[in-house]
Amino acid sequence: MIIKKFISKTEDEAIELAKQELGKDAVVLNIKKTKPKGLFKFFVKGKVEVTAALEENIDYKANKAQSDGNQKAKAGNTIDLAAEAYIPDIIADSKEKDKDNPTIEEKLDSLQKIIEKQMSDNKKSENVKEQEKSDQDEKKDEDKKDDKDSQKDRGVSKAEACKSLICKQMVKNEVDEEIAKNLIEEIDKSLPKDAALDQILGVIYQKIILMLGQPYDIREAKKESGKNGKKEDKKCRYVFFLGSTGVGKTTTIAKIASKLKIEDEKNIALITADTYRIAAVEQLKTYANILNIPLEIAYTEGKGDRLDDMITQMDQYEYCLIDTAGCSHKNKEQLGELQKLIDMIPLNQREVYLVLNAATKYNDLKEIADVYSKITDYSMIFTKLDETSSSGVMLNMREYTGKPLSYVTWGQNVPEDIGIVDAQKIAKKLLGGNS
Repeated sequence: MIIKKFISKTEDEAIELAKQELGKDAVVLNIKKTKPKGLFKFFVKGKVEVTAALEENIDYKANKAQSDGNQKAKAGNTIDLAAEAYIPDIIADSKEKDKDNPTIEEKLDSLQKIIEKQMSDNKKSENVKEQEKSDQDEKKDEDKKDDKDSQKDRGVSKAEACKSLICKQMVKNEVDEEIAKNLIEEIDKSLPKDAALDQILGVIYQKIILMLGQPYDIREAKKESGKNGKKEDKKCRYVFFLGSTGVGKTTTIAKIASKLKIEDEKNIALITADTYRIAAVEQLKTYANILNIPLEIAYTEGKGDRLDDMITQMDQYEYCLIDTAGCSHKNKEQLGELQKLIDMIPLNQREVYLVLNAATKYNDLKEIADVYSKITDYSMIFTKLDETSSSGVMLNMREYTGKPLSYVTWGQNVPEDIGIVDAQKIAKKLLGGNS
């Protein structure tokens, strides 16, 4: 599927640009009006941004060739989402070959060099004269002591400096300060005071990986359930997506649905229970049409077809992805309806994902997680990674909730802008290295 954005002065002009670029078979996914901010709003008129999509089996090149002449004159109004280069450095890359993957030892060696350089830089930034004088005094005192004791003292000093730097690095990457300190305390208990830098780094690296745990993947979970019995594996898996309004549930569902349908050739269906938001059904319907999969609308009460009435109908599918209404975690009425909806599906046939915005404040995320924990068990998906520079919040939420991490998403490209988190890459990034 090809997805592109078109910007123009009016909605009609933007749609016309989409048709010229993608052809008559293009479908409009979203229309958004943008207004200039600050002083510019008095001098510059707002514009309209149209997001359009086209199935890849349609001859896009032919359509594009027909409109090249017109597009050259208006090229400044078109944004190609496929040209965006942002890819998060904390996702597992299934295309990587084992021989190209750096070993843990290589990663730790790289981190050690980074930490050593930072320690060296910190030392240079201090008052050099005072440091030299202090070193001279210490050296005179150390000469009077046994060599073994002096070496041990220097080792302890270096180890403490290393642990302090690691703690600061984690906090800088928005790891909760209490979590960072607890990690350092665990090192103090498990290693001698004069532990070498590589020992300290290796232990904390492994502890972070263990804290992050094994990420949860819909496809791998299905395979695992099949090992316990073929009958269980044949049942349709109902996958719920919960979360606040605007976190990107619908787009996330489209990305996962595309991967299941196109890459894995799975037999899937979509259900939307979001009957509050006017454009929600239409948006998901567009994706369903492009993927050529069915879409049903479910209700919790007597307004129409209930979800539990659809179970027999959905038995023919391997996966049924369910889009729920976005609501505030403080809206008890909507949360009550959500609880009813989830309870319509047997526990052994359902999976639940809580979709969270990675750029949201940690305290707000904790509050949201607490509310949804009372409703159901879940795995966590973090969206909008392109809007934040830190991944510390993932470790925080994993430690706070005990729930598995799963997918992360960024951008609007379907299905490209989604991936499974990689615990080793997150650990390395939190410690100051490039994954």
